[in-house]
Amino acid sequence: MSDSTGSDLRTRLRGVPKAELHLHLDGSLRPSTILDLAEEAGVALPYEDEESLYDYLYVQDGRDLVDYLKRFDLTLSVMQTGDSLERTARELVEDAAAENVRYLEIRYSPILHQQGGLTLEEAVEAPLRGIERAESDLGVKANLIICGIRNFPPETSVRLARLAAGFKGRGVVAFDLAGGEAGNPATDHADAFRIAREANLNVTIHAGEAAGAESIAGALHGCGAHRIGHGTRLHEDPDLQAYVNDHQVPIEVCLTSNVQTHAAESFETHPLREYFDDGLNVSLHTDNRLMSGTTMTEEYARAAEHLGFSDGELVELILNGFRSAFLPRRQKLALLAEVEAEIRSLAI
Repeated sequence: MSDSTGSDLRTRLRGVPKAELHLHLDGSLRPSTILDLAEEAGVALPYEDEESLYDYLYVQDGRDLVDYLKRFDLTLSVMQTGDSLERTARELVEDAAAENVRYLEIRYSPILHQQGGLTLEEAVEAPLRGIERAESDLGVKANLIICGIRNFPPETSVRLARLAAGFKGRGVVAFDLAGGEAGNPATDHADAFRIAREANLNVTIHAGEAAGAESIAGALHGCGAHRIGHGTRLHEDPDLQAYVNDHQVPIEVCLTSNVQTHAAESFETHPLREYFDDGLNVSLHTDNRLMSGTTMTEEYARAAEHLGFSDGELVELILNGFRSAFLPRRQKLALLAEVEAEIRSLAI
């Protein structure tokens, strides 16, 4: 992948196999699908054409994470039936596969999809159907991550952790905690994470995005996180950063959304470069394809253009994504070997 800042960078990156591990279902809809679903459900939208709706949902003027999250009220309003969840999950896998994402983990909170009368179990079964359809058509692999919500009562997280554990081995691979981070520590939800871990379920937690390194420490030491979502402010605690490095805890980096929420002030000042150079296990993800107006291809291109990642370094970021996947070890190693062979054949 020579001339990694040339005009064909995105074209070449698009052809490289990738893994996406931090991807929200309700933040990654097609505008055309929102229009269709709104018409079916009788939901009023602020705009009735794709371009204007996209501009409205693409966060270009957000003040912080809470402001960024307000856009989700609209997408959630059209995702309250089994058919809508099945369709949006299927289309998301299709969109990812179109840029050669070979493996993805889609996260969402089923409790936010019950306004139309779905049970929690039905709100999980529906996207799993969509994923299964896309997998059989496209030859890619996808799984679900169920999220608790930080500003909901801890008892709700317990319900969701039990739900996730009940679907272990049936398409759900992890339990997460999302939502407004500041003032809502993950440790408030420690019981839910104990339930997940005791079910031998993987744990990833949003931390260090809208709160400091202490939030990451709480996720790791108080909740037993196996991966950290964002981790942008880890550098505020060098000793904790060394611990994360020593244990090679995967950090799910989302460059574009971190700049949008002001977790990082610019692409150039994002700590990804520091983390990578220090040897941390970092990988790149979109977070929300719609609200962040991005793709996996774009995230890697921005790492090259703004943070000077070389061809070889981009490949290492890509492989870290596969290495950090919540897949059974033998399945993960087989996929990693397949991907490495493909990258070699592309002479990257």
